[in-house]
Amino acid sequence: MAKTAIQTSQENQPVIQVENVSKLFRTPNEGAISALQSVSLNISHGEFITVVGPSGCGKSTLLKLIAGFSPPSSGRILCQNEEVRGLNTKVGYVPQESKLFPWLTVEENVGFGLDSKRYPREKREHQVQQFINLAGLAGFEKYYPAQLSGGMSKRASIIRALAYEPAVILMDEPFGPLDAQTRMVLQDELLKIWEQKRQTIVFVTHDLVEAVALADRVVVITHRPGQIKDIINVFMKRPRNIFEIHRQEGFDEAYGRLWNIFRHELNIGTR
Repeated sequence: MAKTAIQTSQENQPVIQVENVSKLFRTPNEGAISALQSVSLNISHGEFITVVGPSGCGKSTLLKLIAGFSPPSSGRILCQNEEVRGLNTKVGYVPQESKLFPWLTVEENVGFGLDSKRYPREKREHQVQQFINLAGLAGFEKYYPAQLSGGMSKRASIIRALAYEPAVILMDEPFGPLDAQTRMVLQDELLKIWEQKRQTIVFVTHDLVEAVALADRVVVITHRPGQIKDIINVFMKRPRNIFEIHRQEGFDEAYGRLWNIFRHELNIGTR
């Protein structure tokens, strides 16, 4: 079926607009601390954006502002053309820790966000099972979080955010605590799910290889107060082979540019 002009226009509109946003935190000992300063960023429907920068530069703060956990000190954030003025129910949020409800099974955790949509029982069960299958958790539906490995808990946490199909998924270093092998497996699974569902993802990471491997664009943020230093387009074809990402055409160019920016930000000389 051909798309209407209205549908095409909506798809071309940014799903997230960050407009000249700054964020100050007030502390009893240090007074006002500037976490972000004059940040502007447009994110399109279906984009996979990664965000990198030195520790404490405001990466996580940016996600929390988009999620509506706290308001900007100045500027504004729009989600689907509406200003975020409180908790943003149009986004899903995946923190560093899995934070599954320990008293709920995997299928109950995954279906938790669907309760607000009041799905009919049959549709709800189908949606939950579909995402459990996509994440490779079939057979573990009745397991509780304490019975899962770290990687399995992380899978369940991610698909809980994906299952109710919000416009945007915000992911704050979700693979940080995991070992290298598990990280790669979950990166691969995340890309496979994203390629099927094409939800917009904004993904914070410290790992420069991960940033390039996953992204359409990499946003580089400076030392605090965080400002956007550069945005790198990643010209690698999809689908991507995470397990041989270094061999993929376009990786070396994007990674080299990212590292060159990052080492200057960290004041690392060439030796």
